[in-house]
Amino acid sequence: MEQMSLFENTIPEPLAARLRPQNLEEYAGQTHLLGPGKVLRRLIESDQISSMIFWGPPGIGKTTLARIIANRTHSAFIDFSAVTSGIKEIRTVMQQAEQNRFCGERTIVFVDEIHRFNKAQQDAFLPFVEKGSIILIGATTENPSFEINSALLSRCKVFVLQALKTEEVKFLLVRALSDSRGFGGQDIRISEDLLDMIANFANGDARNALSTLEMVVLNGELDSRGTVTVTKETVEQCTSKKSLLYDKKGEEHYNLISALHKSMRNSDPDAAVYWLARMLEAGEDPLYVARRVTRFASEDVGLADPKALEIAVAAYQACHFIGMPECSVHLTQAVVYMALAPKSNALYVAYEEAKKDAIQQLAEPVPLVIRNGVTDLMKDLNYGKGYQYAHDTKEKLTDMQCLPDALLGREYYRPDGQGMEETYKERLEKIKEWKAGVRWLK
Repeated sequence: MEQMSLFENTIPEPLAARLRPQNLEEYAGQTHLLGPGKVLRRLIESDQISSMIFWGPPGIGKTTLARIIANRTHSAFIDFSAVTSGIKEIRTVMQQAEQNRFCGERTIVFVDEIHRFNKAQQDAFLPFVEKGSIILIGATTENPSFEINSALLSRCKVFVLQALKTEEVKFLLVRALSDSRGFGGQDIRISEDLLDMIANFANGDARNALSTLEMVVLNGELDSRGTVTVTKETVEQCTSKKSLLYDKKGEEHYNLISALHKSMRNSDPDAAVYWLARMLEAGEDPLYVARRVTRFASEDVGLADPKALEIAVAAYQACHFIGMPECSVHLTQAVVYMALAPKSNALYVAYEEAKKDAIQQLAEPVPLVIRNGVTDLMKDLNYGKGYQYAHDTKEKLTDMQCLPDALLGREYYRPDGQGMEETYKERLEKIKEWKAGVRWLK
């Protein structure tokens, strides 16, 4: 429990806190879950709430929704922070929930940032969730599949909450200007264009939008009649730097690198450069991006354009030598090159198929003819017997069997003839044709 300050009531609450919705009618967004007839709304209205996880970006109302549910279902509400609480606090809360249950009252335990709990802390909730002592509502900005124990996750319904649409954010701003809990009692002059600017800046985050509105109003021009006029210059100053949604260890990290990879694969240089900029401007390590581009050069281009790997490695070296922000142009060069290069995944497919056989048939013996007979005993065992040195032949080819007997005839590398790979495809076909001819003569 937090101790209340003697002066707590003299400090005004932030606008976002004052305008926190009290019911579903005031709640903005998440119509896919809370619209008429939608699943979560039906559960709330029929009072059939069970333990659940709210997964979504910051500032979209996860805590608010949990409070609305508690009020609507007439349950005790315990707000619990995963940042400041441990096993001891969990046990204390569970004891309180048990007392509530004996008195016939349900308890909703809301755990903000539940992904920050370790396995032991998450496991501490399990018995109480199983026997119905509590209804657990967890909120997380991270993918629950990775961050929440499977045992706990299996007992919770996951609801994916989405970033608010620009028009939904603007609705909140307009309401803040007219609601008595906001600026309803003041004469605020702010144009539609400036409200649009704030709504766009918020990037789907209601808390961010309301905080920005509060800032621009407090910094507006006040005249003798008490009218506050918000100018474009004030809004621009308060929104001069947008924080990009990015967590280098979170799901968005993988979403963005996936977007870059797939844009290059789809030969879309504009999209590829955009996703590159999104990562770099959010603080991603350029060497990480360069490593991924290097992987792409062989996985998705390969021998269709062997120079792609050279470009990627050169970009990595440039990033290592000079760092950000200068190396951004080198990565751009590499990314655009990869996007425009002919594509072939023949090398990737070849390795994956060979890997599967290698794992399943680890004990396949190396053919004697290509073993290295370096000792007399090895030679007596026919190691290297019949080996043919390709350089001694006119064609620089032999028909030796190099695969194990169990895999004889298996083909892994199958070039599809894109770009330079057409040359290698023709060469491989001639090699196979020559070997087949020699074996037929034997």
